[in-house]
Formats: sequence, structure tokens, C-alpha cells
Amino acid sequence: MKASALLLACYFMGAIPIGLIVGKLVKGIDIRQHGSGNIGASNVLRLLGPGPAAGVFIGDLLKGLIAVVICRAAFGNAYLLIVVGGMAAILGHNFSVFLGFRGGKGVATSLGVLVGINAFIAAMAFGVWLILLGMFRYISVASIAAAATVPLQMWLSGPLFGRPIPNEYVGFGVAAAVAILAKHRSNIARLRAGTEPKIGQRPTGAG
Repeated sequence: MKASALLLACYFMGAIPIGLIVGKLVKGIDIRQHGSGNIGASNVLRLLGPGPAAGVFIGDLLKGLIAVVICRAAFGNAYLLIVVGGMAAILGHNFSVFLGFRGGKGVATSLGVLVGINAFIAAMAFGVWLILLGMFRYISVASIAAAATVPLQMWLSGPLFGRPIPNEYVGFGVAAAVAILAKHRSNIARLRAGTEPKIGQRPTGAG
């Protein structure tokens, strides 16, 4: 009972629509009605600027990190329950009960979970994201590619650095990468069509 209640709490914490709240507070707008229609930091950046976007990014990241921290405190080294708690927060963000089970794309919240379970790999993934963003200026490309490196980094951690990653965490890396790819389907379609906005450009279509 305690475990199920805590995991449900992780979902509700993840479901808090920080991007929507920031849009209302900063500019009095429903961010879902503007730009790409997404509640994440990318759309906030295009509409409200870097300050609010940074706030949304940090807030969404903390949802994942806090979920891991409280689950580890409650369950110790029960890796599976820690992963389930983190995934519950991501599901809450992506399919928020407060938004009719719609939401964001889970990149920042997934990064927060990763920070909680392995800060080194999280830093490496964020580094990949920054490099690719600087090279191509597509947030979607950087996010998808960085997420895809996480399972590989986890798999190589043992043989290269002598720090094997629990299988449950590797499973999280795979699941999170697949989920991020799936949530970026509309971005992939726009990339193929040549209409995906780069940083500094407004989106030409919702998604």
C-alpha cells in the first residue's frame, strides 16, 4: 500500500504542468494555444524567452529527480521500484491528469530521473545535447540523439569504467529513449518536410 501510494504521488508530481503555469504567470497566456502547443521548455523559449524557459526546464527536471530521491529513501536499493517511481513522474508529465492526459515530451523530466540514478551519465547526455544543439540548432534532434546515447553509455559503463549499471537502470534508459522518440513523431515529420524550427524561429505547425 505504501509503495503504490508513493508511486501515485510521483505521477501527480510529474503531472504538474509547470510550462502552463509559467505561461499564465509571465504573460497571462495558455501556452498550449501558441507556438507548437507544447508545455515544455522548448516552446516556452520560443514564446517567452530564455529566463522562463530555464525555469520550466529546471522545474520539469526536478520532478524526475525528486521522484527518484523519495523512492530511494523509501525503498533503499530496490532498483525496480526506483525506476518505476521515475517513470511514473515522466508519465505524469507526458500524460497529465490536469491536462486531459496530454502533456509534454518528457525530455527534462527524464533527465531529472537520470540525474537521480546516475549523475555522471546524465552529465554526459546533457553534454551531447549541448554539442548537437550548437551544431544543428534543432532542439528535437539534440534531444532524440542525446536520449539514444543513454542506454549505450549505461551498457559501456561496466567494461570501460568498471562501474556496471543495474539492469533496471539500463531498462529505464531504453524505455526513456523510446518514449522520447515516440513523443517527437511530429518533430520528425517536420524535419523530413524541412519545416522544423531551429532555435530563434517560430514553429510553422503545432505538435
